[in-house]
Amino acid sequence: MKFLDEAKIFLQSGTGGNGCVSFRREKFVEFGGPDGGDGGNGGDIIFKAVNNKNTLIDFRYQQHFKASRGQDGAGKKRKGAAGKNLFIEVPCGTSLYSDDNKTKLLELNKENEEHLFLRGGKGGFGNHRFKSSRNVKPTKSNPGELGTEIWIRLRLNLIADIGIIGLPNVGKSSFLKSVTNANPKIANYPFTTLHPNLGVINYSNYSELVIADIPGIIKDASKGIGLGLKFLGHIEKCKILLHFIDSTEKNILYSYKTIRSELKKHSTNLINKKEIIVLTKSDLTNNKSLNNKLKKLRNAIKKNILVISKYDIDSIILLKDLLLLEKNKKQEQVSKKWNP
Repeated sequence: MKFLDEAKIFLQSGTGGNGCVSFRREKFVEFGGPDGGDGGNGGDIIFKAVNNKNTLIDFRYQQHFKASRGQDGAGKKRKGAAGKNLFIEVPCGTSLYSDDNKTKLLELNKENEEHLFLRGGKGGFGNHRFKSSRNVKPTKSNPGELGTEIWIRLRLNLIADIGIIGLPNVGKSSFLKSVTNANPKIANYPFTTLHPNLGVINYSNYSELVIADIPGIIKDASKGIGLGLKFLGHIEKCKILLHFIDSTEKNILYSYKTIRSELKKHSTNLINKKEIIVLTKSDLTNNKSLNNKLKKLRNAIKKNILVISKYDIDSIILLKDLLLLEKNKKQEQVSKKWNP
């Protein structure tokens, strides 16, 4: 399935049905009069968040969405049927913006969350509504209200338990492929990953972790360099950050600070997220050099740092277990916050 995280679509809620002009005429029945029914209301447009989608690719093939029109009223004060509501399913983490991309209109984050976005036009009144002591046979009725038309933009930020971040070509996709069934493109050059990849780790106790492989962040990404704003936006929805650093780099402290700086410039929420730091590609450097770099980094940032390689199965299994442990801690903190 192709990944698409932005789309532009046209929406039109249903037009209301017209009111009817009718008079009661029945043989042997006295006291006739106006009996034109009201028109039905037009259909609403409702957005619904679902978990079985993780891309906006459907909106590449369909950009126009119109709810159905309300039916016209009829004689004997029969009201027209209301138009059917149109439900538009989007992935969890989707935000709706105005056409100029400046104003956020709506955000859907929870599964099965529904929001009425555009209400359909009201149905017109039939002529029985206008009957009075001065006007006993009105010939007036109302047309239905027109539906609302609007162009909007959809923007998807993936929701995941773990977000793997780092500079380009630090082993993020290789790790995702080794611990999940995801099959991201892997090659020995920067910017191999051009869009986020999702994978799921299944544990023996029926627990699971959703992991997002975020494309490489570079310097000045917070200014939009290298699609940085898109990639940083996906990090916003990740609960825990798994920060990968290439151990073969000469200055791994600089690599670490580059990413942290871009996170801080983009949003203070990113800098405050739980972070697990991992040195990758340890098999490609000698132990002495690795230990020196590790010591300098620990002294500078005062945090625990893990070391893994693509071929070190034990360290990968240990990291998988640690990720599940951190997720459970996060859930306990949230539970205590709302249920003290």
